[in-house]
Amino acid sequence: MREVVDHLVGMDLAVAAMIEGGPMPERGADRLGDDAVGAYRSSSALLQAAFSRPGVLERSYRGPLGRATGAERLQIRLYDLLAHGWDLAQATGIPARLPADVSEQSLAFAQVQLSTQSRTGRMAEPQPVEKTAPAIDRLAAFLGRPVSPQL
Repeated sequence: MREVVDHLVGMDLAVAAMIEGGPMPERGADRLGDDAVGAYRSSSALLQAAFSRPGVLERSYRGPLGRATGAERLQIRLYDLLAHGWDLAQATGIPARLPADVSEQSLAFAQVQLSTQSRTGRMAEPQPVEKTAPAIDRLAAFLGRPVSPQL
């Protein structure tokens, strides 16, 4: 689980740096230290501050996979957060109580955004999932996670 939280913190820092034009965080560094919760809260605050600036959503930003608007970068960050929230819920046995409408919106965005991109080295191919499964489960399956059938 520590690796997942470290990834979340690293991505928050990377997206905030991309939006603000600052230096990218060092790859492979331990970003959590002795306070994983504090590191996550701090990175989330930096990300929120970056996206709070006027005009951020309309501007275009270059990233490792090409250019995207701030609005698109925010959507990408959101589906990544939802997917890893689902991962953490699965790992801990705690139900994933993530907003259905946001999960549905993120799934729709991810399906369009990833339809033209290679998944090689980034994520597994979509996994089977029931059409009636909760939106968060369908998002997880689309992003390559195996989802247990609903009982």
